[in-house]
Amino acid sequence: MNTAEKERQLERRRRRVRQRIMGTPERPRLNVFRSSAHIYAQIIDDIKGTTLAAASSLDKSLRTSLKSTSSIEGAKAVGKLLADRAKAAKITAVVFDRGGRMYHGRIKALAEASREGGLQF
Repeated sequence: MNTAEKERQLERRRRRVRQRIMGTPERPRLNVFRSSAHIYAQIIDDIKGTTLAAASSLDKSLRTSLKSTSSIEGAKAVGKLLADRAKAAKITAVVFDRGGRMYHGRIKALAEASREGGLQF
């Protein structure tokens, strides 16, 4: 299977997940995007179309403390930072959108760290 086919399948999974998951003001959507070098997470209210909180491995506070931004430890740090920012925005419950990726590795680490930080999903 070539790279173009893998990207097409990922996009199909991403669209399929987004048909079922919708962020509301009471329960916004926690969206995760993972690249080979970094991981990004945002909490989105789809009704208003606004981002309520965001964190990534590119944040200055994390870049200095992380050994690698593409590791499971980096994903845990991003999850914890996102949970802290969500608490500051008075968000406690979210819907998890894994972005078409498997719930495994860095995605799972970010989700579990967010749960430990106080988010419910």
